[in-house]
Amino acid sequence: MPASSGTTVSIWMDTAHIPDRQALTTDVTTDVCIIGAGIAGLTTAYLLAKEGTKVLVLADRGVGAGETERTTAHLANALDDRYVELEKIHGIEKAALAAGSHTAAINQIETIVRSEKIDCAFERLNGYLFVPEGESNDILHRELAAAHRAGLTDVTIETRVPPNTFDMGVHLQFPDQGQFHPLLYLKGLADAVEKMGGIIHTNTHVDSVKGGETAVIKTANGHTVTAASVVVATNAPINDNATIYTRQAPYRTYVVGLKIPKKTLQKALYWDTQDPYHYVRVDDSQKNHDVLIVGGEDHKTGQANDAGLRYQRLETWARKRFPAATKVLYHWSGQVLETVDGLAMIGRKPLDTDNVYIITGDSGMGMTHGTIGGMLIRDLILGTENPWADLYDPGRKTIGDLKEFVKENANVAGEYADWLRPGKHDDVPMKTETGMVVRRGTKRIAVYCDAFGKKNELSAVCPHKGCIVHWNSGEKSWDCPCHGSRFDRYGTVVNGPSSRNLVMIEAD
Repeated sequence: MPASSGTTVSIWMDTAHIPDRQALTTDVTTDVCIIGAGIAGLTTAYLLAKEGTKVLVLADRGVGAGETERTTAHLANALDDRYVELEKIHGIEKAALAAGSHTAAINQIETIVRSEKIDCAFERLNGYLFVPEGESNDILHRELAAAHRAGLTDVTIETRVPPNTFDMGVHLQFPDQGQFHPLLYLKGLADAVEKMGGIIHTNTHVDSVKGGETAVIKTANGHTVTAASVVVATNAPINDNATIYTRQAPYRTYVVGLKIPKKTLQKALYWDTQDPYHYVRVDDSQKNHDVLIVGGEDHKTGQANDAGLRYQRLETWARKRFPAATKVLYHWSGQVLETVDGLAMIGRKPLDTDNVYIITGDSGMGMTHGTIGGMLIRDLILGTENPWADLYDPGRKTIGDLKEFVKENANVAGEYADWLRPGKHDDVPMKTETGMVVRRGTKRIAVYCDAFGKKNELSAVCPHKGCIVHWNSGEKSWDCPCHGSRFDRYGTVVNGPSSRNLVMIEAD
């Protein structure tokens, strides 16, 4: 069932308009080529340009037009995977490093906002972690102790509900968190990069990345970029290999934005401990009302096709706790990459030359992990020692993540069974603006029936590693259930790790 109302677009896309830059039209040489114009790519470009490095940014679409425009933009050191779990996997010292890095990331964002005078509604506020109704508070006490061991000694457990919130019951309070408008922040970052001499090209698709004494980047329009270093910051790396995609799993997450009266809910970040958990914040940029932003209902990408039901569940959950909410103004979904050990992969790409870097594995903390990525990659390229280098090293080996590694890769292996399933016959009737994978002999065909009843046919085989894509009716896209590559209804790639489109099947 569909959400009760609302547009399928994020509030950020509706309230920010970032002009495109010129596409790359010639071969060029630079110090550092950065692929991706989300928060990770532009933070890296900004921090390097500030050090006098010549930077070039290539974006497949526009600035922020990937997952950054779909975030709810929580800026937190209260990590999604909880300090209790991070301690088990990484130990107390590394859990403390993780806490410190996310705190530093929020501080870095604030510093950039202030120094560049970026009007993006940045502010500090509290974060509240609570358990679902009727569940034990034990996790809160254990998480409090782990957070204190990680150095977050200002976190407290509270029994009194703050004014203008809701009945959370016993909860943890994380002070000095943050929120902002992510696209307005990126607009300011992009402008600052260009003022410092950096160059940004949008609508420039990268076909290949090759390391070596000099890195070589080939674009779809036939141009070549050569660089001393290259940074792939495309959410899922488009220069992927088994050392990366086997250690992280793509998840689809859902968001609804509900209209609420001004100042009826304290501006704060709210999270529960449910699995998958709910996350909440308030946007007060509208003149006559606020927007309650509620997210959750995650599932593995390509392994469910019930977006309307998930939006409805979020709406029901929100209305139960926030009765002042009226109509749904927005609903949208985004993609997160959950690593097997809960932390991003930032640094030199394994099994490649030392001048090829990646930023991936946001683990639901994209705004801070992306900022950490920019800070760490800057230091690695400039040869500056950074205490987080080993923690986020993409080639790290962590014994504590073995169980999750086996579980996620067994799930992927199971998806290849689509090749063995009978599949629908290609004469099945289709409604307009829907998609379906059909069988034609030994082939699997992704068929989209457009608004005029015309059928557009593509190979259903993901170019990345050969999984069969599934139709996503919520986004009207083809999603790979193995590694999360996504393609629009006509087969154009919109999410890596694939860098190639689905193959078009010519009509007889």
